[in-house]
Amino acid sequence: MTTTAKYDGVGWRFDNTYMRLPDPLFVPTEPVKVRAPQVVVLNHGLARELGLDLGVCPEDAIASMFAGQELPTGSRPIAQAYAGHQYGGFTMLGDGRAILLGEHRAPDGRLVDIQFKGAGRTRFSRGGDGRAALGPMLREYVISEAMAALGIPTTRSLAVVTTGEAVYRTEAQKGAVLTRVAASHIRVGTFEYAARRSPEALRELADYTIARHYPELADAPQKYLALLRAVSDRQAALVARWQLVGFIHGVMNTDNMAVSGETIDYGPCAFMNAYDPATVFSSIDTGGRYAYGNQPNIAQWNLARFAETLLALIDPDPETAVRVATEALNEFPVRFEAFWLAGMRKKLGLQTEQEGDAELVQALLDWMLKSRADFTNTFRDLSSVEGLSREPYRDADFQSWYARWQERLGPTTGPAYELMRSVNPVVIPRNHRVEEALSAAEKRDDLAPLYRLLEAVGSPYVERVDLAEYREPPADECGYRTFCGT
Repeated sequence: MTTTAKYDGVGWRFDNTYMRLPDPLFVPTEPVKVRAPQVVVLNHGLARELGLDLGVCPEDAIASMFAGQELPTGSRPIAQAYAGHQYGGFTMLGDGRAILLGEHRAPDGRLVDIQFKGAGRTRFSRGGDGRAALGPMLREYVISEAMAALGIPTTRSLAVVTTGEAVYRTEAQKGAVLTRVAASHIRVGTFEYAARRSPEALRELADYTIARHYPELADAPQKYLALLRAVSDRQAALVARWQLVGFIHGVMNTDNMAVSGETIDYGPCAFMNAYDPATVFSSIDTGGRYAYGNQPNIAQWNLARFAETLLALIDPDPETAVRVATEALNEFPVRFEAFWLAGMRKKLGLQTEQEGDAELVQALLDWMLKSRADFTNTFRDLSSVEGLSREPYRDADFQSWYARWQERLGPTTGPAYELMRSVNPVVIPRNHRVEEALSAAEKRDDLAPLYRLLEAVGSPYVERVDLAEYREPPADECGYRTFCGT
């Protein structure tokens, strides 16, 4: 695969820092040739943030670039190796359908990964075709951009192009390639892989991770223990943010936990409508391992696997290493609870801390569970007196809770409501609206529902009468399931 200077005007500034790590962590890989790439959606806003101008080339050239047919100068494509605990069981993995072009230097100095997803087979494909279907790639585009608009750390989507070729799952589907932008693609599973391959590779990976994501730890006296604590802290903050908007990742395997603290890998993800901690949408999560209410527990479980990879680096004495790592891991529930409660205080307009706040929040959640109340709409409705005029809020239990809440707020509620409207979204990517947009794009080549949905989720805290339908939950979501794109 050749690189070409005709894309230099786009503004790419590639570096290839990951390739300076030991060979076991990656293999050079080239995107597959495809028949007829076409642009489906380009993220011009994200491109501008990255210092890129996608308008300098004709659309067919842009489609060819994002399908991996001709690569930008400076890019050196590789497939990354990693392992993972998938539903609790360990396996060796790697990028089976993803290819990292390299790292691009943004105008603000950030180094970000540019990765193709669905660009063909790699050494790690394990019998798969290395391709991706249009629907799952558009799902990732929509949900990742919605998460970014909600202010939640996330990978981003720069482009989706079709390939002009079919991929075969349960039926023939349109092939597509997603271009993903990430702080990095270093996962807990990357450390699991390195720990099983080479002590030298593990140490170099840990030092690289510190230099790239936690440079303040470079000279720390116990920098690898500090790394464990820093990664744990970011994951506690991230999962708390998920919980605050009702997001369900769906497949929290260790290979889907980025050590940067970003949300990564939008496979069978979805947003909860009616509040229920047991909510699961993934078709393969039959036991509810990754249910909404279990996400904090799974995050800590994944971090324990991360800690295991670091033990030899933390201390040469195994007993000491286990003891101090366990102490660090045991801090996670307290840190998560602090992040979550701070977020819930904002969602309820509470601008001070009082001892009974956690119980006040739980009492509301208990009522929401009993009443099958919509999670997103309930919090948004609370931010204005007018929002509480509907039938569910006439319930006696709710009225009792509401009186307690009003007393807690005090006599001046204006600033509280303003705070609430800044953190309680009007719009989330409702599952039925996402499916509607994906179906129109896949089956009818109609992109209008997709663009309208992207407009709605792009400004989630703004009340817009013309987009009011995106606030409404589905009439019936019984049996709704999501599926992995593979």
